Amino acid sequence: MQQYNTIKTKYPDALLLFRVGDFYETFGEDAVKASKILGIILTHRNNGGDRTELAGFPHHSLNTYLPKLVKAGQRVAICDQLEDPKLTKSIVKRGVTELVTPGVALNDDILNAKTNNFLCAVHFGRKLLGVSFLDISTGEFLVAEGNEEQIDKLLQNLEPNEILVSKAHKTEFQSIFGKQFHTFFTEDWLFQEDYALETLTNHFKTNSLKGFGVDQLSNGIIASGVVLHYLSETQHRQLQHINTIKRIAEEEYIWMDRFTIKNLELYHSTNTNAVTLLEVIDHTISPMGGRMLKRWLALPLKNIAKIRRRHQVISYLTKDESGFQKLQHHLKQMGDLERLISKVATGKINPKEVIQLKNSLEAILPIKQLTANCDNEALKLIGDQLHSCDMLRNKIKEMVNEEAPVNVLKGNAIAQGYSEELDELRGLAFSGKEYLDKMLERETERTSITSLKIASNNVFGYYIEVRNTHKDKVPEEWIRKQTLVNAERYITEELKEYEAKILGAEERILQLEQQLFSQLVVWMQEYIVPVQNNAYQIATLDCLCGFTQLAKSNNYNEPQLNDSTELEIIGGRHPVIEKQLPLGEAYITNDVVLNRDNQQIIMITGPNMSGKSAILRQTALIVLLAQMGSFVPAESAKIGYVDKIFTRVGASDNISMGESTFMVEMNETASILNNLSERSLILLDEIGRGTSTYDGISIAWAISEYLHEHPARAKTLFATHYHELNEMASTFDRIKNFNVSVKEMKDKVLFLRKLTPGGSEHSFGIHVAKMAGMPQQVILKANKLLKKLEKSHSSEELTDKLHAVQDEMQLSFFNLDDPLLEQIKEEIIHLDINTLTPVEALMKLNEIKRLLTKNKKATS
Repeated sequence: MQQYNTIKTKYPDALLLFRVGDFYETFGEDAVKASKILGIILTHRNNGGDRTELAGFPHHSLNTYLPKLVKAGQRVAICDQLEDPKLTKSIVKRGVTELVTPGVALNDDILNAKTNNFLCAVHFGRKLLGVSFLDISTGEFLVAEGNEEQIDKLLQNLEPNEILVSKAHKTEFQSIFGKQFHTFFTEDWLFQEDYALETLTNHFKTNSLKGFGVDQLSNGIIASGVVLHYLSETQHRQLQHINTIKRIAEEEYIWMDRFTIKNLELYHSTNTNAVTLLEVIDHTISPMGGRMLKRWLALPLKNIAKIRRRHQVISYLTKDESGFQKLQHHLKQMGDLERLISKVATGKINPKEVIQLKNSLEAILPIKQLTANCDNEALKLIGDQLHSCDMLRNKIKEMVNEEAPVNVLKGNAIAQGYSEELDELRGLAFSGKEYLDKMLERETERTSITSLKIASNNVFGYYIEVRNTHKDKVPEEWIRKQTLVNAERYITEELKEYEAKILGAEERILQLEQQLFSQLVVWMQEYIVPVQNNAYQIATLDCLCGFTQLAKSNNYNEPQLNDSTELEIIGGRHPVIEKQLPLGEAYITNDVVLNRDNQQIIMITGPNMSGKSAILRQTALIVLLAQMGSFVPAESAKIGYVDKIFTRVGASDNISMGESTFMVEMNETASILNNLSERSLILLDEIGRGTSTYDGISIAWAISEYLHEHPARAKTLFATHYHELNEMASTFDRIKNFNVSVKEMKDKVLFLRKLTPGGSEHSFGIHVAKMAGMPQQVILKANKLLKKLEKSHSSEELTDKLHAVQDEMQLSFFNLDDPLLEQIKEEIIHLDINTLTPVEALMKLNEIKRLLTKNKKATS
């Protein structure tokens, strides 16, 4: 326990798995945690009167229990026995051999094949924040710096499994980014530029970071240094596969804030059983392809040339059916090259995985040949960059047994014929049966005992067994070892010699196999860079083949990207909703045309459930897919490339942060209005509905006017319930009214889901309530109230009332000593009621009401 306590003191923040014999034990608080997470029994032991909690599991079950602990957010220190207990008379040496945390894992049971396992660090600089992402399982190392919003976007997109933050900035981090991430708060002294620079240059064996193009990112460098330091702290020091660091160049990709990522349901949905865009578009076959697709979705391109190259490959593959199918067949033979070569670098690869690596490299050869002989330049380039790794493949073939076990200690990992010494030892160890059979035959003949038997057990080793009926025939030189009820067991000098030889051979075989396999792993490390490059090329090819499959299966077409700022989608569909329609039901397609000259803002009105939100989202998703390099769910699409996509869709409370629905809505909208560009695409859905009607109309009107008058003239789709906003089209020349049409029948409404020019006057909210199964009496009462309200809010009645108010004011029947009332009187008298629209009248009325309320409070 003294030894345990000493080691535990070094890892106070980790759950310590302490190897004792054949078990990993946990003690005290760790045991309580482990028993809850793993569902194992919690017991107690008494140490000199102290009662200590205890929970453990067999050492061979580590791969079953470790992932559960890590997925529960625990940092797990694995403490192993560092010497053979047989060779020491004192307490066995023990030490932590690995610290596994949510962000630092190489174990396949912890990792998700198609998702990166990023360890991240965030550094709070004076003006900007630095961020770094490192996946030890693939060797990817990314760095960026920016404001809070940019860092937040990256955290949402890349979803790190663990974030390192300075203890001094704990509160600040949680207030900005929330508490949903696994965070580890480290010592402040780590966040120093000199120390970080030294850590990075020592690791990369360079004098500076200029060669990586990140030398100007001082905040990013600090974050990167912290990440690397943390790896050494977690006992990960063999990191040759982390051989480059890349800047996430924000200017090359579409900007999407966290609200947009959430609203468009790219990776996750708040609704149960909802399908995300990633699930629909992911037709990748290999784990590398799956991870790359996520990155493409997180960072859609703005470079037209790069996007067109991807489109050209898909176009080529859709026409070359035979070549496409062959490529897919060979991709299916591919293992996770990226993670396999990372295991080589860290020395954690096993013989079976080495064979998987060799088989994956062999699957590259036909892919290289197919791409080299095709007529597409982008595909040819991928083929040219694939490395056949002949020497590596041949060495593995020559050295490792095809049927190699997972664990080198199980033997038979090294192939027959590679090592003469090994073959001889195997001959000695495994030809034993033949030798023993001959001995048995010889001794039976010599003693005339027909029932002789030669066997072995763990206690006595090899022995000859004689039944009691033949005891008198046993030769004098045999030594009796054990007496059973019906038999006696003996050993002979020859048997003892043979046993020593066999045991020595088996031990030497294990030593030699381990030694040869370790040499192979070290030799394989020369191939880290070419295999990593192969993994990148195969992932790219896999993504493009996946896009081809997506286009073929779902009737997607090639979009035309250009330098204009126009957007024209003909026959567009929502990629996710169309997959969820009942069998045989066709998706109602819609056209959307937006430009900065005459149709900058489209005001979409229409009933609840008519499909306004779907049209908004599908427009963004079509642009997103096009700029990822995919074909799109539309008859045709001409897209002037977009640099920012903003959405404000639906109501969402952030109660945990003390913000109401309306506050969240205003925060998100403010973020949009403060970050506009002329290539932005803005989608606003039901802005203002989180507050009172007139407030809501006022805000929605003001926002639309701001967007129209802003010099950027950003393309905007605005879905609203406020039919009053339709009147903006007569005042603002680039605002156009459209509605999602419905067909009214006797007692029901048919939703046509078609976008047509012109505004809409009805919401059909009561009809939707009826469809939802609202009691009949509620529906009838609602209809009566609606008619009454519509009558009292008619335009003529409103105008009449305003005229009466104006007349009364001019007659000055009451005392207006109060300056505020004087101001209101002036405003009402000078209103031109005949040109005033109902919505303007309502807004003016609301303004006067607010002034009076304010005055009343002040007076009281």
